[in-house]
Formats: sequence, C-alpha cells, structure tokens
Amino acid sequence: MIALIIIAVILLIIIACGVRVVPQTKIYIIERLGKYRKSWDAGIHVKIPIIDNVVNKVSLKEKVLDFPPQGVITKDNVAMSIDSVVYMCVTDAKLFTYGVENPIAGVENLCATTLRNIIGTMDLDTTLSGRDQINKNLEAELDAATDKWGIKINRVEVKTIQPPKDILDVMSKQMRAERERRQTVLEAEAHKESSVKRAEGDKAAKVLAAEAERDAQIALAEGKARSIRMVYEAEAEGIERLNKAQPSNQILRMKGIEAMKDIANGNSTKVFIPSSIMDSVGDTIGDLSIKAEAFDIGNNMPINKKAKGAPTSESDPATKVDSSKVTKEVQAAGAQQRGEVEENYANMEFKY
Repeated sequence: MIALIIIAVILLIIIACGVRVVPQTKIYIIERLGKYRKSWDAGIHVKIPIIDNVVNKVSLKEKVLDFPPQGVITKDNVAMSIDSVVYMCVTDAKLFTYGVENPIAGVENLCATTLRNIIGTMDLDTTLSGRDQINKNLEAELDAATDKWGIKINRVEVKTIQPPKDILDVMSKQMRAERERRQTVLEAEAHKESSVKRAEGDKAAKVLAAEAERDAQIALAEGKARSIRMVYEAEAEGIERLNKAQPSNQILRMKGIEAMKDIANGNSTKVFIPSSIMDSVGDTIGDLSIKAEAFDIGNNMPINKKAKGAPTSESDPATKVDSSKVTKEVQAAGAQQRGEVEENYANMEFKY
C-alpha cells in the first residue's frame, strides 16, 4: 500500500513537471532529444519530462537597443562619434533562436558597420543636417540584413552626433559670425526702412504744405478777382445808369470842374488840367463873356462912341445906359441857369 502511494506521488510529480503555462507575448522553443520539436504560444502545454526540453523563451515585445557611441569618419575626413538607438521586435522565434548565436550583439555590430558606411559617403555639414536621411538608410540596411534572424527593425534614430572639440570651436565661431551678420543685416534693413519712411513723411508734408499754399493763393486770387469784378461791375452799372439818365452838358462840365477842385486841393505844386475840361470851362467862360459884351458888362463906364474932339451932350438919352439895370438882368439870367443845372444834378444818381 505504501509503495502504491509512493508511485502515485511520483507520477503526480512527473505530470506536474510536464505541464507548463506560457504567458502572453512569450514563445517557448521546445526540443525533443536535442532536436527542435515545436514552438509554444501563450496557454497551457504538456511536455514529456526528460525527453522534451524548453531551450529558449522568446519575448515578442518591441525592444529598445541603446548602443554605445560609434566612431565614424566623414567624407571630408572629420572623425566623430555617433550614438544610435534601434527599435526591434522578434517575428520568428525559431529563426531568432537558431539563426544567430547572439542576436543582440549581431544587431549592434551590424548597426555600427552600416553606420560607418553611410557616414563615409557624407561630408560634415550633410551629416549634421541630414539625420532623417541617415535614419532611413540605416533602418533599410538593418531590416534587410536581420530578416533571416527573425528580427524586424521598426525604427532607427541617431541620438547624438559628437564632432571633435576643434570642429566645435570652429562651428561656434561660424555660428557667432553668422548671427552677427544677420544682426548687421537686420539693423541695415531697419535703418533703410526708417530712412525711407522718414523721407516719405517729409515728402508728404511738403506736398501737403505746397497744396495748402496753392489753395491759399487760389483763394486769394479768386477773392481779388471777385473784388475787381465787383468794382468794375459797380462802375459799369454807374455808367449804365448815367447813360440812362442822359445828363446835360452843363452837368458834365460842372462835374469836371468839381473833379479839378478835388485835384487842386491836393499837396501837388503843379496841376495838369485836361484840354477837354479847359475847353468846357473856356466855352462856359466864353458864353458868359459874350453875354457880358452883349449887355456891355465888364466896364461900368459908359461907352463913348464919338470922336475925340466931338462934343457930347449929357442930355442925350441915347448915349446914356443904365448900367445897374443891365447888371441885374445878367445876374438874374445866370442865377436862373445855375438853378436849372443844380436841379438836374440833384435829380441824378451817381455811383462810383
């Protein structure tokens, strides 16, 4: 009875050792008597103890391989170090187990050699500015080379590019010079723009001032022209009314004499009298002289028409002339004529 119990316990132990549970994202590689038998996926599996053996447990998760910096030389003979990161995953656990002795070391060495080949075809400036191109070329080369190892290269990134110290100093000076050049260019452009704006402002101010002066001159000229036109219109209107009134010659002669009176009242020592006025005055004086002569005015003494030795008779009425009576008649006629002239002058309206 005891022996049966011992045998049952041993069988249970053997069965328990043969049952395995494979977790998710894991694949177990099983060998039977040293030969590949199968690959276990996630789940419960039973193997024959001692005969079947788990030789490798492969993870299907994506791995991040951060390799140490690799020394490379560019096309223009500049030595530098580049640090890269590789993202990979296992697609075939059997090839990953039996394809290469150490897959991770193989990927690292393959990445280093491929990176040296790629950088060797590029100069320093292209290397520093062409990270995307380096990443694409390196990913394509590694993916093609690791297919037979059951590995998929998902992505490759160049993490650090470290040039030599002297190259860094030169690059720092170049960067400083470039920034100073940009600063100088920006200052020159700002000065140019400010000068242009200032010139445009001065131009606009001068244009506005010229336009204002032009408008003022135009307004002044228009005002002057309007005033002159109004004066001439007033004079024309006065002349027109004068023509409509049809003044007599006596009024015109009197106005001429009044004008000469105004001229004579000035500060001038010489007065030039127009011939037309003198003719008018002369005619008037001539008329008065004729009338005076007709009435024997100008000498209060009686006219003696007899010969010198002839005796005169004081009692002859033909030889006596009442001078006071004639003078009164002439004065009355002149006063009547002057009254008619003043009445005609008062009824006229002159506008100057």
